[in-house]
Amino acid sequence: MRLSLFKRKPDPAQIEVRHGGMLYPVLVKRRASARRMTLRVSQASGEITLTLPERADFGAGRIFAENHGGWIAARMAKRPLAVPFVPGESVPFRGTPHRIVHWSKARGLTQATLDPDGAPILAVAGDGAHVSRRIKDFLRRAALQDLEEAVGRHTAALGIPARRITIRDTTSRWGSCSSRGDLNFSWRLIMAPPLVLDYLAAHEVAHLKEMNHSHRFWALTHKLCPRTEEAEAWLKRNGAGLHAYG
Repeated sequence: MRLSLFKRKPDPAQIEVRHGGMLYPVLVKRRASARRMTLRVSQASGEITLTLPERADFGAGRIFAENHGGWIAARMAKRPLAVPFVPGESVPFRGTPHRIVHWSKARGLTQATLDPDGAPILAVAGDGAHVSRRIKDFLRRAALQDLEEAVGRHTAALGIPARRITIRDTTSRWGSCSSRGDLNFSWRLIMAPPLVLDYLAAHEVAHLKEMNHSHRFWALTHKLCPRTEEAEAWLKRNGAGLHAYG
């Protein structure tokens, strides 16, 4: 009974920070490994997170977040503007901008093609209300097709097969490899130049042999994809922007 009197009240899941007339929702998380209070703004999802050490005072954490309202606002302002999958918008497909065109109300396949002037377009058929979904389905199918080809090529060179390839819409990482040999990738890689998708495939395939980021792992990744550094540089500059589409 005595111990329960000193038990810490649960933290709220979210607080709000006001700055410049705007309210910013901030998620609150405790982490035993955290040594200090930190704030993070995800450029991919726009999620703002306040992380507190296990024994930190919540009130102090709230003040810490409120004192950094200007920093939060500046980071949020740098996020790419959302680009919906609607006719007239431009979407990168394998690194090349394609304008979305709703070319027919009749049922048909979505395809990457050229308009009469020779400009790249994503042509969508069917009910106009389903354009966004059809574009996303098309991009996911294309991503899976390209990744299966790239993974197949790299696993053949490595001599170790992948167990399964899964396409998801992750914000924290572009790909992952499980201890069972399952490979997971973000479908948004289909919007990047082919080199970037190929690098991520090589990166995760290398994990089939080296489940770490040791020198051996990076040597293997560079062997599978000699342009690794170029691809990583592209992701660092442009990766967050891919999450603005759709």
